[in-house]
Amino acid sequence: MSTIQRIALVLTIIGAINWGLVGFFQFDLVAAIFGGQNSALARIIYGLVGIAGLINLGLLFKPSEETSRASEPRPETR
Repeated sequence: MSTIQRIALVLTIIGAINWGLVGFFQFDLVAAIFGGQNSALARIIYGLVGIAGLINLGLLFKPSEETSRASEPRPETR
């Protein structure tokens, strides 16, 4: 996993936690920290989380290393 994908994954997790807080407690942590939903900084964070989600879409279609290793032929041992 590249550094960009790791950063995107962290941002996506932050976004998921924020949405969980909004859904369960009607509390927007990003807006609370950065001065409301319409502040420039909060909108930048929302935008970065959205872009991170799009980057992580690639992870859905990328074969995992375990799967690709299992499909490779194993050398015969004697």
